Amino acid sequence: MTSPPPHAALKEEAHAWFEGLRDSLCAAFEAIEDEQAGQAAARFVRTPWQRPTEDASPGGGGVMSVMKGAVFEKVGVNVSTVFGTFSPEFRGQIPGAAEDPRFWASGISVVAHMCNPRVPAAHFNTRMLVTSRGWFGGGGDLTPLRLDAPEAVADAADFHAAFRSACERHDPGYYPRFKEWCDRYFFLPHRDEPRGAGGIFFDQLDSGDAAADLAFVEDAGRAFLDAFPRIVRRRMAETWTPEEREALLVKRGRYVEFNLLYDRGTLFGLKTGGNTDAILMSLPPEVRWP
Repeated sequence: MTSPPPHAALKEEAHAWFEGLRDSLCAAFEAIEDEQAGQAAARFVRTPWQRPTEDASPGGGGVMSVMKGAVFEKVGVNVSTVFGTFSPEFRGQIPGAAEDPRFWASGISVVAHMCNPRVPAAHFNTRMLVTSRGWFGGGGDLTPLRLDAPEAVADAADFHAAFRSACERHDPGYYPRFKEWCDRYFFLPHRDEPRGAGGIFFDQLDSGDAAADLAFVEDAGRAFLDAFPRIVRRRMAETWTPEEREALLVKRGRYVEFNLLYDRGTLFGLKTGGNTDAILMSLPPEVRWP
């Protein structure tokens, strides 16, 4: 019988990290709402869910945390830990599942859609998956209204610098490799345009040192926690026009198109019996197509 991968021994540690990062991000975003709205500030609403299984055996679950406020029109910070057996048609798509269809997966997913068009939307997620193999995946990216606007260029530079620093603490090759991967992944071929200003993206990360890979994932989370709230505070008080709001709603249409047509996380969640509302949390509350 094949020995479990070293990642199996890190399940509790990884799960605890994702929940701790969730709590830190929620606190940071609520503090921003406090600064903008004062005593009537919005708060996250947390909704636990359980993963259904065909034979009623435990399958894990998660907590969906969503806030709608004066700064964050809609922000979700979800954590899930699910386990079970991959369906026969899905096994061939997941490394190690053809040999043994059992799996365990835990991760955090963050998506922020902002009220002010001058504040970029942001996405971040990291996860650990264990089959007969083990690996990490995830990344983060920034979506400003206009890529070439001076403020968007400055915000993107700040965002990328945070991830570059996190990457370089572990491997000097990570940042250029994961940045280029992000640029390729978050691209809409039917529009022939990038989704946003990029960031980093990685998948099936298994350097041979599972603990070191988890440490990198943790540093990536800290980088997002450091950079994104700073960018929000920099822009949230800027004035904007109705025309910019209209352009933002159209831009969000691109976000919807990517997540429903190409996003791997959406497909994985739906194929493994995840909570549909949590999976589609990434969709904006209001959107428009021209």
